[in-house]
Amino acid sequence: MRALRYYEKAGLVMPTRLPNGYREYDPVAVRQVERIRELTSLGLSVAQTRPFVECLAEGHDSGDECPSSLAAYRRAIADLDERMARLARCRDGLARHLEAAAGRAVPSAATRSRQGAAGSVRRRSPSGDGSRISRLVGSRMPAVRLPATDGSSVDLRTLGPGRTVFYVYPLTGRPGVDLPEGWESIPGAQGCTAEACGFRDHHDELREAGAARVFGLSTQAEDYQRELVGRLRLPFAMLADPGLDMCVGLGLPTFDAGGTTMYERLTMIVYDGVVEHVFYPVSSPDRHARQVLDWLRDGRSRGR
Repeated sequence: MRALRYYEKAGLVMPTRLPNGYREYDPVAVRQVERIRELTSLGLSVAQTRPFVECLAEGHDSGDECPSSLAAYRRAIADLDERMARLARCRDGLARHLEAAAGRAVPSAATRSRQGAAGSVRRRSPSGDGSRISRLVGSRMPAVRLPATDGSSVDLRTLGPGRTVFYVYPLTGRPGVDLPEGWESIPGAQGCTAEACGFRDHHDELREAGAARVFGLSTQAEDYQRELVGRLRLPFAMLADPGLDMCVGLGLPTFDAGGTTMYERLTMIVYDGVVEHVFYPVSSPDRHARQVLDWLRDGRSRGR
């Protein structure tokens, strides 16, 4: 009854007043009220239902047969599109702030003793062991199959002709998920998201310079990396190696932090299944994709 009075006050439904003061609603009014309730359940305001109510009052079988009703549909959809776009921009902005804040945040214990946090890191292959890294050059890729974020699985032994860029990294932060304690004090740990964005932004140039494929690889699980691909809009697939199969097959350097074993940051250029070049250490993750691009272009100019 309260809703009917509201519709009447808004001038949408007009009952007939009987001598005894009662209101009498004709059959069209019943259909008008049903239409108002249906449209408001879809998100329209009561005021926005007026064209549909008037269309019924004019004798049409359906309230959306009139041009004014169709125009009202279009306006409502356009308004929703604008609101959704605005909300998406707000959501993306908040996610960026959250990710940046999570990357800066260090638990108070780690803040009080950075040296102790860094001391909890155990390297299985010291960064200074350049000879071990140099021995990777000329190695054939192992017969390892890893899941990719595009739903496929990649056999590292049969990548196909041409060059493949594998950039290997420890882990990427995720909005709302804490990083390992003392993460920012671990040498070379930070910058994974910036590195991924660099390979994203230079992806087309890398392909033009001779990279047939680009993959990112870490020990993080496939679903974790799939979220990263969607959030950063990466044009290439990420490979998940939680079992450290690449470490076993090639002896890639790793370190332990927060009870988890991760890869140290490096990039391999693989040509026809053989490691052709290794970038290690990677001192500037945010500029590393450009470094790889320059190497590819230099090699192409030499006729490689």
